[in-house]
Amino acid sequence: MDGPALSSRDRLLQAAMTLVRTKGYGATTVDELCAVTGLTKGAFFYHFKTKEDIFVAAAQRFGEDADALFRRAGYMDKADPLQRLLGYVDFRIELLQGEIAEITCVLGTLVQEVHITHPAIREVCDRHIMANADLVTEMVTAAKRQHVPRARWSAEALGLYVQAVIQGSLLLVKARQSIEPAVDCLRVLRRHLELQFLPTPAKETVK
Repeated sequence: MDGPALSSRDRLLQAAMTLVRTKGYGATTVDELCAVTGLTKGAFFYHFKTKEDIFVAAAQRFGEDADALFRRAGYMDKADPLQRLLGYVDFRIELLQGEIAEITCVLGTLVQEVHITHPAIREVCDRHIMANADLVTEMVTAAKRQHVPRARWSAEALGLYVQAVIQGSLLLVKARQSIEPAVDCLRVLRRHLELQFLPTPAKETVK
């Protein structure tokens, strides 16, 4: 059964998220956004003043949807925070299904292209990329407290590292035009995380 019809604004946002992943920000025009959605320029400018405005809103929408997805996913129900953390990586691997344009990150794609020229877009991307890093850091902090409380490494640095591996793996997907490099990277990341939480004296004294 079909869901409710999308509003004109939502159709434009969906088109912006699709086109930025297939063509990039610079190559996407207002005319194309209107053509893809079947809307007039009048409808576009009713909702957005400029092309930059729609991509600020698209980044915001993508980030909010991603935040909700990762905070409601099944791994969050696991009692052991380490299993939640590993479950997060497993879920990331599960999401690597489908066409390349469907699995790459709108935030990462946008910020790579416009971080100098469009600071308003960069700021939204940064906020939501960091929100995901903060979620990981929460799990790392709890897992560290439970499994390796004397470890001297930083939970915040490890949370950022996880985000860097994920975004870097998606760059490899684009460069290689294959999802396999990302799957391989995330499997290595998962093993690295397991090793970080082994309760051995050597691991607990790493600076």
